[in-house]
Amino acid sequence: MNTGLAIFLIVVALGVGVIAGFYGARAYMKKYFKENPPINEDMIVAMMSQMGQKPSAKKVNQVMNMMKHQQK
Repeated sequence: MNTGLAIFLIVVALGVGVIAGFYGARAYMKKYFKENPPINEDMIVAMMSQMGQKPSAKKVNQVMNMMKHQQK
């Protein structure tokens, strides 16, 4: 019986570890992407330039605000 209990406890510990690891990694990545957005103003300027648009500060700010608004 002791072997069965040990195996059960190991399986439960592994399950708890996997779940805790998943939610811990998820929280870390949310915080990371909030502090370091994958797209910044320079990238938007480059993208607009490649599309043939003149990237004014107003347009860049509109795009950034729209992206921040959609993240919520």
